[in-house]
Amino acid sequence: MNPKFFLIGIAAALAAIVGIIGISGSQLINDVTGGGIGYNSSPIKVLPLEIQLDNLSVKSVSDEEAVFQINFKILNPNYKSVILQIIKYELYEDGKRITIEQIGERPEGMVDSSNYFTILSNTPQVIGDTFTIKNTGNTPEFWSALSNGDVKFHVKGEAYYNLSSMTSGQENITPFEFDT
Repeated sequence: MNPKFFLIGIAAALAAIVGIIGISGSQLINDVTGGGIGYNSSPIKVLPLEIQLDNLSVKSVSDEEAVFQINFKILNPNYKSVILQIIKYELYEDGKRITIEQIGERPEGMVDSSNYFTILSNTPQVIGDTFTIKNTGNTPEFWSALSNGDVKFHVKGEAYYNLSSMTSGQENITPFEFDT
C-alpha cells in the first residue's frame, strides 16, 4: 500500500472527527456533567457557585486609616472545576457605601500572567483580601464606632467565573449579599 494513501486516510478521518465535534458542539462531548461522551439533548446547565462570607474583621484602626481582612468561602457544585476570575464587592455601613474592592482580574487581550482561582468540584476554597480605608474626616461617628468595634457591615457583590471546559463555558455571574 502506498504511504501517501495511508496518510490521506488518516487526515480524512481526523477531519471527519473535528467536523462532527464542530457541528454538534457541546451536544456530542459533554465534559461538564457526569454523563461524559454521548448525545445530550438538553443544554448544559452551569450551577451557580455557593459563596459564603467566611470572615470580615478590622485588623487595625488608627486616626489615618483602617485595615480590613475579608474572606469568602467558595464551593463549586458543578462536575467540572471552574475558573473564578473576579470577586467584586462593596462594603456598606448603615446604608452608606464605604468602599468598592475586587479580588482577581479579568483577562483582556494577550495576558502576560493570570490572577484567577481554580475552584475544584465540591471542594471549598477560602479566598481572601486585605484592604485599607483612609479616614477623610467626614464621618467621625463612623470612625469612632469602628475604633470601638461597634460597626455592623453589609457586603454586596458578584463573582465572575467560567467553566474550565473546552466545549462549553460562557461567563457566569453569581451575586451575593451578607450582613455581619
